Amino acid sequence: MMKKAGLLLLGIIAAIVLLSNLGSLVGMMISLGILYIAFKKFIQADSTTGKVIWGILGFIGLSTAVANMPAILGLVAIYILYVVYKKWDGASDDKKDNDPFTNFEKQWDELKKS
Repeated sequence: MMKKAGLLLLGIIAAIVLLSNLGSLVGMMISLGILYIAFKKFIQADSTTGKVIWGILGFIGLSTAVANMPAILGLVAIYILYVVYKKWDGASDDKKDNDPFTNFEKQWDELKKS
């Protein structure tokens, strides 16, 4: 029970952090998309003018990506929520394995069979 309460508290805190950094996450995704496109077009460009224009757009995308660094907290919160979700069912299974009466019943059944 205590483990589930801890997981619930951790999940609530992670959800609050995620919601507070949602805008930064969207901004980071958009700016990284602009940076990716600018990089691809920069490599494909043959003229110097094209390379300069795509280089400037890439610099703008990089600048906005750096400005949205709080989005990393949002990514950490997403990971924590994932871990809490995966461990939620495992929290009740631990108690069953550590219960001495359950282990006694298993051993008693093994003794009866042999």
